[in-house]
Amino acid sequence: MKRWMDSWQSRLPRLTVIAHDLAIVWLVWWGLNWLRYSVEPNPPHLPLWSAEIALVLAVQALVFWQIGLYRGLWRFASVPDLWNILKAAVAGACGVFLLLFLYDREHMPPRAVLVLYPVVLAAVLGAPRLLYRAWKDAQADQNRKTSSRVLVLGAGQAGEALIRDLRRFGAYQPVGFLDDAARLRGSKMHGIPVLGRVDQLAEIARETAAHLVVIAMPSADANALQRVVRICEDAGIPFRTVPRLQDILEGRSLPGELKEVAIEDLLGRKPVLPDWKAIRAWLGGRSVLVTGAGGSIGAELCRQCARHGARRIALLEMDELALMTTESALRRDFPDLDFIPVLGDCGDPAVIAHALGLAQPDAAFHAAAYKQVPVLEAQLREAVRNNVLATYTVAHACREANVGTFVLISTDKAVDPVNVLGATKRLAEMACQSLADRATRFVTVRFGNVLDSAGSVVPLFREQIRQGGPVTVTDPDVTRFFMTIPEACQLILQASAIGTHEAVYTLDMGEPVRIRVLAEQMIRLAGKQPGRDVAIVYTGLRPGEKLHETLFHADERYRPTQHPKILQAEPRKVVGVQLEQVMLQARDACGRYDIPSLAQMLRDAVPEFEPIGPHPQGLPSATVVAFPARQSRRI
Repeated sequence: MKRWMDSWQSRLPRLTVIAHDLAIVWLVWWGLNWLRYSVEPNPPHLPLWSAEIALVLAVQALVFWQIGLYRGLWRFASVPDLWNILKAAVAGACGVFLLLFLYDREHMPPRAVLVLYPVVLAAVLGAPRLLYRAWKDAQADQNRKTSSRVLVLGAGQAGEALIRDLRRFGAYQPVGFLDDAARLRGSKMHGIPVLGRVDQLAEIARETAAHLVVIAMPSADANALQRVVRICEDAGIPFRTVPRLQDILEGRSLPGELKEVAIEDLLGRKPVLPDWKAIRAWLGGRSVLVTGAGGSIGAELCRQCARHGARRIALLEMDELALMTTESALRRDFPDLDFIPVLGDCGDPAVIAHALGLAQPDAAFHAAAYKQVPVLEAQLREAVRNNVLATYTVAHACREANVGTFVLISTDKAVDPVNVLGATKRLAEMACQSLADRATRFVTVRFGNVLDSAGSVVPLFREQIRQGGPVTVTDPDVTRFFMTIPEACQLILQASAIGTHEAVYTLDMGEPVRIRVLAEQMIRLAGKQPGRDVAIVYTGLRPGEKLHETLFHADERYRPTQHPKILQAEPRKVVGVQLEQVMLQARDACGRYDIPSLAQMLRDAVPEFEPIGPHPQGLPSATVVAFPARQSRRI
């Protein structure tokens, strides 16, 4: 009984609207006939109900339903709704004329009635809808008197949509637009005037008593957005922005949501636009294995694989909390997918064999790695064991299990490496290349620093700014290439879908970003001034760091791929037998914790490795790795 009552209550508003419209149809048809005959000397008697009226109601109700007149809401009635009403009235008049002609051509209604009927019907049906919306808007305006006054930067399509959303929400009162287009000056949009240029924000904000600025420029490039942000900061007024279309489509933002300007919005590089059709064609229906699934890259890889067609995802992670957190989030967001959590170290052959047996994957993404440059400079044994030996173990097991594609997630620091991270990642690339065969594709993907990943400078700077500073930068001239976590994972999936049997892929990441400028922008986004509110302190390069990273190696020939932002390097030749001997040496030295042997092995195995930079301060001499001079043996 309760279910029936709930169903009836949910349908009652629509049934009321249908009854209202049919009553209007009856009134218009009967009223026009009465007016037409009332001018005659002896007007005939017009019954309130007849077969003719029943036919008119039936035809008009069918036309209303077919055109979709009841899919919209009176609260948001607009020009498209009025256009639908006019089409329904004209189509109904034509249908009525045709059926009455076939039914009784000798007693057709007057031609004046047939001509005036659609016009009067459209007007009488549209008027209540517009009056209802006007009444609701007036109520919202009353509530808006105590709401926040908003200036909108950008009088384009995004600004127009924003005004409609703000008025509907009611908590914000738009008071004006600012736009640099001279042709828009003095015009109005939804009754809201364009008051001036963007650089007049400070003056206009005082005149309009604005409480908030909303940047409605989702297609603006980084330079334009940086200029607008500086103007907002100089005006000393809080500001928000509307999300980009890409963020909405990928589920990172909601339509109509106002968000703070993020540091990635200010990077001087356009985001990667992947070929999702090609990715879904490759990934759809596949089972995948992700190592390091609890990390920032691994977890996002799992999400994107789930979002774009994978049927089963195995999550291999040695941190139990990270594994539980990632698995819970995935099961909540994708309840219909099959997730297989595996707790363990991917460098353990038994663990990786167990994970492969459970998942039976078609593709494996190896995201597990140690990545902190200064830490690894004094932890050579763990860097080799995790970044090299574990990679070799996973790659070898995938080849033995006939996994179709193995993807190694590498780093730009593997190009001309000067630190332990870069050298171990380069050796891991060589190890995977040595295992390549016809059954398994071995793909390597290199990219630069990832914003907001564990250990990146962005969360560190954010915490330092929250505490009032100082913000620590290693060197005023240091630069790095940056990308977002979703972009990094899109690159990985795109490279995996390209289809080359054995390749190293690198993203064309545009211009590098100065870390000093990054710190200053983050301080300004927090509503503070660099040097005045938050100090910036230069601490010097850390162990293993260099001023500028490089994306391309001189001995690797690069060519474009089917994706304009992805370049493919021709892999340098590697001798598989010698790499197997290197792995045996590394495993033996790790078992004995023999740091000098590991250092010698790394120098010999990676010819381009040239250690630079200071050693960690305050560490016992036994922990400092002294790399030997270059030996003649090369691989």
